[in-house]
Amino acid sequence: MGEASESLNFIEHIIEEDLKNGYSKEDLRFRFPPEPNGYLHIGHASSICLNFGLGLRYNAPVNLRFDDTNPAKEEQEYVDAIKKDVEWLGFQWDTERYASDYFQQLYDWAVDLIKNGKAYVDSQSSEDMASQKGTPTQPGIDSPYRNRSVEENLALFQEMKDGKHEAGAHVLRAKINMSSSNMLMRDPIMYRVLHKAHHRTNTDWCIYPMYDWTHGESDYIEQVSHSLCTLEFAMHRELYDWFLDQVIDKSKLRPKQREFARRNLSHTVVSKRKLLQLVESGVVNGWDDPRMPTISGLRRRGYTPNSIKNFADTIGIAKRENLIDVSLLEFHAREDLNKTAPRVMGVLNPLKLVITNYPEDKEEWLDIENNPEDESAGSRQIPLSREIYIEQEDFKEEANRKFFRLKLGGEVRLKSGYIIKAESCTKDTDGNIIEVQCTYDPKSKSGSGTEESLRKVKGTLHWVSCKHAIEAEVRLYDRLFTNESPDSQKDKDFMEFINPNSLEVITAFVEPSLQESSPGDRFQFQRMGYFCVDSDSSGEKLVFNKTVGLRDTWAKIQQK
Repeated sequence: MGEASESLNFIEHIIEEDLKNGYSKEDLRFRFPPEPNGYLHIGHASSICLNFGLGLRYNAPVNLRFDDTNPAKEEQEYVDAIKKDVEWLGFQWDTERYASDYFQQLYDWAVDLIKNGKAYVDSQSSEDMASQKGTPTQPGIDSPYRNRSVEENLALFQEMKDGKHEAGAHVLRAKINMSSSNMLMRDPIMYRVLHKAHHRTNTDWCIYPMYDWTHGESDYIEQVSHSLCTLEFAMHRELYDWFLDQVIDKSKLRPKQREFARRNLSHTVVSKRKLLQLVESGVVNGWDDPRMPTISGLRRRGYTPNSIKNFADTIGIAKRENLIDVSLLEFHAREDLNKTAPRVMGVLNPLKLVITNYPEDKEEWLDIENNPEDESAGSRQIPLSREIYIEQEDFKEEANRKFFRLKLGGEVRLKSGYIIKAESCTKDTDGNIIEVQCTYDPKSKSGSGTEESLRKVKGTLHWVSCKHAIEAEVRLYDRLFTNESPDSQKDKDFMEFINPNSLEVITAFVEPSLQESSPGDRFQFQRMGYFCVDSDSSGEKLVFNKTVGLRDTWAKIQQK
């Protein structure tokens, strides 16, 4: 019992305590409540994993509820993207709900509050209301409209609903306590006038409810047992409960709000407003740009659902915010892709190599395993010919004993092929090496069982036959920001830390088997890293995104 208890996070401890104190498992219901005003990011992934994970743990339903109360910023595109992301992560919601489903009920309850003297229409400017709000140490000042008659409030509220007033002319406020120590309780706004078409209700409504009024009441309508929010909503809990007090039927389950800490990811931002700024300013090419921390960006870059879920599981649920190094997310990508990604050969920075004693008209197909981590993955054949490409960094004219690749007079094995020896090289007029001439041992073919094939050489190189190689565009990514916490620097705008070298586009050569690959397919380019076929790819032009390298080179750079 002790060990099991210790393995629970604090949210699960709360639920277990509730189950001991009268809740039944049938009472449990959770929800994931995104606002459709942008694409989901890695922070949302943690919330998705928390809520849907609790649903799986307790065999309880989880609603997907869109907080669609602000038509000025919300679009159907975002709704569709959010649903796709949740499904891609492998979760299935019980019912699809929208705050807009409850607009009439929320309005009716608001009318009841007016009738009970607990809400009023305020006709001041937003500036005047702000000036009367007070400070954390000074009480606020009552609005001159706070004591309007019930009849006048009802009439004005009806006119607001009917579209007879301009935006900003009136708001509906809850009448709570202008002296409360919690400033959110100082007569918060419940409704504002907004003449914008809604993506679901079109122009049916000219007033829209505020989040604090909508949140708890929607939970109550859906009978959500535990409404889980990030820490910035901790101060909102008192208001959440006050609003519930006004409508609650004691025979029904009362939702409870509980808060957990947001997890921030290094070298990026996870504010939707700032992510939108990156998109609109052209710093990135859309919400799904592979440099973005959005789930769609991570998917396009080649991350797997398991890698994101394992990352969320590792960082866990806590009560204190902290900054998570992005290298931990990359670690989980490597861990998962290592098990699942087929190995292929691609040369990113090609250098031509000629095997001078290999017949000019000869070609042969060599057998090579698809994934040593997965026996069921089988094997494929790759072509070898007299001329091949290797990486430029894999050859030096002269090198010390710690250089285990190819040098003049030295030997290496071609992956799944033969042992070759560098005999000479050709340079251009600037002294750059443009070709290497080698000889091969015909009896040293890998896997042939000959004495020569069993001879040990220290280096093994990946390669691609020039005759059969497919040209491909490869996009190499670095951190989007040069600072690990770009939006928390005093007196500096986060845009000042944009990394000008976050994207490098190169032309590479890949083995012919990749001609049949499709967008979303993931591979390990042997010795180079993990790559994913981009959505821009076509039969005429292959495009790959680099997901992550085989090693954490960033950590080494930081140490230096």
